[in-house]
Amino acid sequence: MVGLVAVCHSRALARAAAALAAEMLHGRPVPIEIAAGLDDTTFGTDAVAIAAAITAADRGDGVVVLMDLGSAVLSAELALELLDEGPRDRVVLCPAPFVEGLVAAAVVAAAGADRREVADEALAALAGKQSQLAAPPAADADPASGTPAGVSATITVTNHHGLHARPAARLVAQLREYDADVEMRNRSTESPWVHASSFSRVATLGALRGHEIEVRASGPQAREAVDQVMALAARAFDEAATAKPAATVTRVETGAPVLVGQPASPGIGIGPAWQSRPAAPDLPDLPSRGQAAESRRLEDALAAVRRDLQRIRAGTARDAGETPAAIFDAHLMLLADTELLADVRDRLAHGLPAPQAWSAATDRIAAEFEALPDPYLKARAADVRAVAEQVLRALLGLPGAALPAAGVLIAADLTPAETAGLDPDQVAGVLLAFGSRTSHAAILARTRGIPAVVGLGTAVLDVPAGTQVAIDGGTGEVVVAPPEPVLARFRARDAEQKSHRERARALASTPAATRDGVPIAVGANVGSPADARAAAEHGADLAGLVRTEFLFLGRDTAPPADEQEAAYREIAEALRGRRITLRTLDVGGDKPLRYLPTAAEENPFLGVRGLRHSLEHPLLLAEQLLAIVRVARDVPVSVMFPMVSTVPEVIRARQVLDDAIARAGGGPPTGLRVGIMMEVPAAALKTAAFAPYVDFVSIGTNDLTQYALAAERGNAALAALADGTDPGVLRLIDAVCRGAGDRVAVAVCGELAGDETAVPLLAGFGVRELSVAPRSVPTVKEAVRATSLGHAARAAAQALSLADAAAVRALLAAAPGDQ
Repeated sequence: MVGLVAVCHSRALARAAAALAAEMLHGRPVPIEIAAGLDDTTFGTDAVAIAAAITAADRGDGVVVLMDLGSAVLSAELALELLDEGPRDRVVLCPAPFVEGLVAAAVVAAAGADRREVADEALAALAGKQSQLAAPPAADADPASGTPAGVSATITVTNHHGLHARPAARLVAQLREYDADVEMRNRSTESPWVHASSFSRVATLGALRGHEIEVRASGPQAREAVDQVMALAARAFDEAATAKPAATVTRVETGAPVLVGQPASPGIGIGPAWQSRPAAPDLPDLPSRGQAAESRRLEDALAAVRRDLQRIRAGTARDAGETPAAIFDAHLMLLADTELLADVRDRLAHGLPAPQAWSAATDRIAAEFEALPDPYLKARAADVRAVAEQVLRALLGLPGAALPAAGVLIAADLTPAETAGLDPDQVAGVLLAFGSRTSHAAILARTRGIPAVVGLGTAVLDVPAGTQVAIDGGTGEVVVAPPEPVLARFRARDAEQKSHRERARALASTPAATRDGVPIAVGANVGSPADARAAAEHGADLAGLVRTEFLFLGRDTAPPADEQEAAYREIAEALRGRRITLRTLDVGGDKPLRYLPTAAEENPFLGVRGLRHSLEHPLLLAEQLLAIVRVARDVPVSVMFPMVSTVPEVIRARQVLDDAIARAGGGPPTGLRVGIMMEVPAAALKTAAFAPYVDFVSIGTNDLTQYALAAERGNAALAALADGTDPGVLRLIDAVCRGAGDRVAVAVCGELAGDETAVPLLAGFGVRELSVAPRSVPTVKEAVRATSLGHAARAAAQALSLADAAAVRALLAAAPGDQ
């Protein structure tokens, strides 16, 4: 009997496809081996594993190998090189559709067909679907291309920087979901047709804003594919509006130029400026070890870089959100680009060693970007070279590129990986030409305690290396080559801030109360057990928000209740018995789960997310609540439902919670409290209607602000607008506190809670719990202690009548903490 091997990037997908195929065999077993994933959770393919699977599946009649996409083909071909000549001759690499092909191949293999018949049947596996859907017959081929004529359309690019890397990655990712052969050409430049399934080819169309792009497709889902392209183009390929750098004010202070940008991470930084980057590694002049060995080297390097990028992407998504994390999607797609890998494979076949083959192929793509007329698209060559260098270093066994010596780092922008690699003991500060306070670089700089100013404009890039620079990340001031009197003032300011932080750290574990003696709990927002340990070290009174998504994202199956319970207990133990507030799963259109595919949404921020998503998947919610109830038997636990809009949603969620309590047995846990996130303006205005069903509400000021001001929080162009101290947002906070009354406690767990200058405002409205980043706990407690509640209440009332956030912040600056 012919054996089958399923080669797939995802182990879960391969197992499911094999199980589906086995369902069709009715007791007639067929050898089906799986060579998929690098482990249970890491995508990738491994040639050695494929060779072993072929050997296991071969019962003497040969083996048919089916592959899913991209580097799976390269890995399968390498696997053949690892086999002896006899077994190798009995193997057929079949380009059939993965799932349909595997099912069809299993059926005919069970009937005793030979390997060629099995492969042919797998190739024809789409015939039934094509017939059922009445797919249009193939027409005459276009003389300029081998793609048959079919459905076509013309779109206009509206993206500010054209169809560059990120929108191109979005396009390619979407089109890969369709069974269609899609090509594109730039009508405006009369470019040649390129396959839309190749990320690098699409990006090199040089499509600028206003260019017309022709699209044509053939195949069973040609119409759906073209419709998807048109829909993506209509919404600018889901790319947020691109920001111009904030206006930079330049003045002269005692003879020294002063740049003023956006304050992004508080603190004083003084040191020499540096912008240098390490030189690219040299290619060794060594001969090829043979195509098989060099292919194996390349596979190993790609897998290593892929794992690293996936790790960084997951961390960035957790810490900074999906918008900045999406930059890694284009990087990951480049690693799997079929055309790039085919080019490398061809060079390996012609005797080049892997480093030279990879370098030459990526240099070609980078050169094509650099040849484009648009400056922004030309600059994308740097992205290609950055990813290429990562792989090259892995190929050569070199460590990652190290950052230069101590000082103030100046850059146009920083990637999450670069920011995460900064050493706070070496980097005195960060100055960025672009970006915003809500950018990934700024958020990560704050979490690492590195002073930062962003949005300074390109003038900052002209600061010579080695020039002394003084920055204030709390005010946005940057002084270049400061004279001694200016340096003295910055040093005095730094000493004062350090003294303040030291006093705060000394009292971090002491509960905070206002000058009037009103206690205000200061908790921490955590997203992992490590965060919980940091929260305890910084004196957090509780975990005011536990983002449970860390258990659900980046995997192929949902975590069972036992696994969740263990993770929640680990967080509780780290906080030494303090209350933990477990927010139920907050995912949806903008944060999809791999194992719960959802329909595409034109605006995922207004789609099926938060509690809406959980109620659509009640079994998932039931398992999570069961784990939470079990933990609540032993430690104080609050369960919090996110993105609530209506009272019926809360009633349904409480019913699922009651069921979980019944399943756990023993009645309701005595320390269990139930609350909701206030992130939707309509919900905030009807807080009194929710009051009978909850013990507390927690205001998520990040989402509340973006919805109230129609300003997406990750959009750098709207950074100045998306300010939680806007009087409109403050009115919503005031409405929540009034609607909650005396019975329902009010907390704030959004970014505004960590803004020390805003603490008096929140206290004045009636907020009695703040939840912030772990390292901010001590200083926020100090801000509470400096607040006079009577003055704060009067300032809060006054702030509601002001015109904008700037006026509110001016009010707060006039008498900080003593309003």
